[in-house]
Amino acid sequence: MLRPRIIPCLLVRNKGLVKTVQFKDGKYIGDPINAVRIFNEKESDELIVLDIDATIENREPDYKMIEHLASECRMPLCYGGGIKTVEQAQKIFSLGVEKIAMSSAAIHDPSLVSKIASKVGSQSVVVVLDVKKKLFGGYELYTHNAKMGTGINPIDFAVKMEDLGAGEIVVNSIDNDGLMKGYNLEIIEKIRNAISLPMTVMGGAGDLEHIGHVIHKFGIIGAAAGSLFVFKGKYKAVLINYPNWEEKNALVNKYIEIS
Repeated sequence: MLRPRIIPCLLVRNKGLVKTVQFKDGKYIGDPINAVRIFNEKESDELIVLDIDATIENREPDYKMIEHLASECRMPLCYGGGIKTVEQAQKIFSLGVEKIAMSSAAIHDPSLVSKIASKVGSQSVVVVLDVKKKLFGGYELYTHNAKMGTGINPIDFAVKMEDLGAGEIVVNSIDNDGLMKGYNLEIIEKIRNAISLPMTVMGGAGDLEHIGHVIHKFGIIGAAAGSLFVFKGKYKAVLINYPNWEEKNALVNKYIEIS
């Protein structure tokens, strides 16, 4: 039986974990390997790791770091950051990663999605849409840590990615990132109605009820979060956390009807 996935998302900068607010002011929170070990113990459904500076610095993925993460990780691992070629993607898969995530590379060269999918299968190709609300309505895709607007409508682009062979779309709200006030349900709904691919949503989760609401509204979906799983309390003390099996099962059963 397919069930919603609850997914920690870890942001990496200079080999350390950071957490941003609206893609700015990355606060250092620790060692990614230690975080992976804790999420192993807590039996996380999946893990997303994004190297947020690889594209900005125009460098290749850090294969040694990826290898260390994959060797420790006992859950499905999705890695993103700096992937620009089929060869890079294949090397990352050879290190034990189950999915690769692309953002600016997919925008710059959409055919790359098809090329990688044809080599490894669509189920392993994830496209991340970093979306921001426009001043006078609508949404726009951004890249380079929300520093570069593209003029691209994320809904149209999601449809294009599905047509080109992507296996999953991640919708990440720049406006809601790190605020812990809930997901942007509006843009999630717009993209959910436009595509049939599996979706994961990020940006804004501050408690398990926020995850519950998105599960209730959209059903079988991936609900990812950063701050929720690395901070605790109103003063945001650093504490890696994740609901145990009983909490997670109760949450899902509360918000979705499992037939």
